[in-house]
Amino acid sequence: YQRRVHGAFSQAVMGRVIRAQRKGAGGIFTAHTKHRKGAAKLRTLDYVERQGYIKGVVKDVIHDPGRGAPLLRVQFRDPLRYKRVTETMIAPEGAYTGQFIYCGKKAQLSVGNVLPIGILPEGTFICNIEGRSGDRGTLARTSGNYATIISHNVDTKKTRVKLPSGTKKSLQSSCRAMIGMVAGSGRPEKPIMKAGNAYHANKAKRNSWPKVRAVAMNPVDHPHGGGNHQHVGHATTVSRHAPPGQKCGLIAARRTGRLRGGQASGAKSAPGEK
Repeated sequence: YQRRVHGAFSQAVMGRVIRAQRKGAGGIFTAHTKHRKGAAKLRTLDYVERQGYIKGVVKDVIHDPGRGAPLLRVQFRDPLRYKRVTETMIAPEGAYTGQFIYCGKKAQLSVGNVLPIGILPEGTFICNIEGRSGDRGTLARTSGNYATIISHNVDTKKTRVKLPSGTKKSLQSSCRAMIGMVAGSGRPEKPIMKAGNAYHANKAKRNSWPKVRAVAMNPVDHPHGGGNHQHVGHATTVSRHAPPGQKCGLIAARRTGRLRGGQASGAKSAPGEK
């Protein structure tokens, strides 16, 4: 391939646009959202929840294509107008139709209720947690997941939470969360058994299956491709500032290899924590 630069031809070697670059553009890789039931969020934070509580009733438990956890249709009375408002929420373990769900600062401590994390006792299992106050839930939302309240700091108005990954995160005590763990636990434990099951599971989500391994490709298709045997042939770590098409593998890795010995237990804790 030749290109003209300042009146002269320069030789430039170009490979194909690799899969990671094509995914960034969208196109055939966008999510399949046609049959989905809408965004699953907590109620919009208002005066009622900040000062007291509001009661809702579970009208239906529904399946959302492409999501492991079931959803709830919860009906609330509008605090300002004569009408009812239906919210779609992620279902906690044990939820059922007809159940009352209470949202607000003065709600009781029971599964399914939504309260600020600052008033929950240490050790409480929570899910669908707000990352910032009023964002309606962003953390611990997948099936079977939950986070745990670790400690409260009254002076800074922060609450420390252990997330499903094991990471410990400090959040504003005014952030809300649903009590309990997300329904649908044990879903990954069932073996897929055949390719057809994997096909249908991924069809509901997006075009991400089947996935050809990079070492099985030709050199033109991927930096890991080529060779007489299926091997990468060079270190898989790559710079944070590598250009697109080269940036694949272990990007900006601080370390590589297995976590062994004391590192395995202490890796997920911040320095100075137990």
